[in-house]
Amino acid sequence: MKKLIMAAAISSVFFTGIAAAEDAKPDNEVSFNAAVTSDYRYRGISQTRLQPALQGGADYTHNPSGFYAGAWASSIKWTKDAGGGGDVEIDLYAGKRGEISKDVSYDVGVLSYVYPSNGLAVSANTTEIYGQLSYGPAYAKYSHSVTNLFGFADSKNSGYLDLGANIDISNISSGLTLNLHAGHQQVKNTGAASYTDWKLGVSKDFGVLTASLAVIGTNASEVAYASPANGKFLGKTAVVVAISKTF
Repeated sequence: MKKLIMAAAISSVFFTGIAAAEDAKPDNEVSFNAAVTSDYRYRGISQTRLQPALQGGADYTHNPSGFYAGAWASSIKWTKDAGGGGDVEIDLYAGKRGEISKDVSYDVGVLSYVYPSNGLAVSANTTEIYGQLSYGPAYAKYSHSVTNLFGFADSKNSGYLDLGANIDISNISSGLTLNLHAGHQQVKNTGAASYTDWKLGVSKDFGVLTASLAVIGTNASEVAYASPANGKFLGKTAVVVAISKTF
């Protein structure tokens, strides 16, 4: 009996050690992501004239400190449509994540949107600082521009409030998540460009890739956000489908 007890104790320690090793994260992590979407919507407004986009990026995380940095890029059309040039958006960001308590976490950082060769009278290049609090699947995030916002003149100190939740509904289907979002973009000194946007969607992790389907809409001005190329309203309510992979 003593031998059986000893064997059970050793086995328990051994397998607990394996589980701990599997749960432990390395100090430094690097990941990559790629996606294709039927329409690149940012804050509810199409960046691609209601057409598809290719996207991809890379992220670095230092797990002990919570520090992270990354870069992301997408094909776009709006800077050319606005009379400038360029067909790509490059996002550069860095920040810090951590826990305030067991259920509450934070995320603070800075994000620069770079539009190479955009050539607009007021540069499209934009930098924002942001802060986010999360409780379980719900979050509240505020982004504040420290430069002009996406080519709007005298728009420094504009703000965007983002409220949402990503709720696990895998009890319905394995890997399924309900995605809820509501946001408000305030454009400093250009009230006609301020608006509210929303999203109701689902995403499913298939292991080899993740697919998402969402209905996205806004109450933006059809004059302020009409495509100069064809007059189409870039904030119209529409279904957006995307396929992505992180590796």
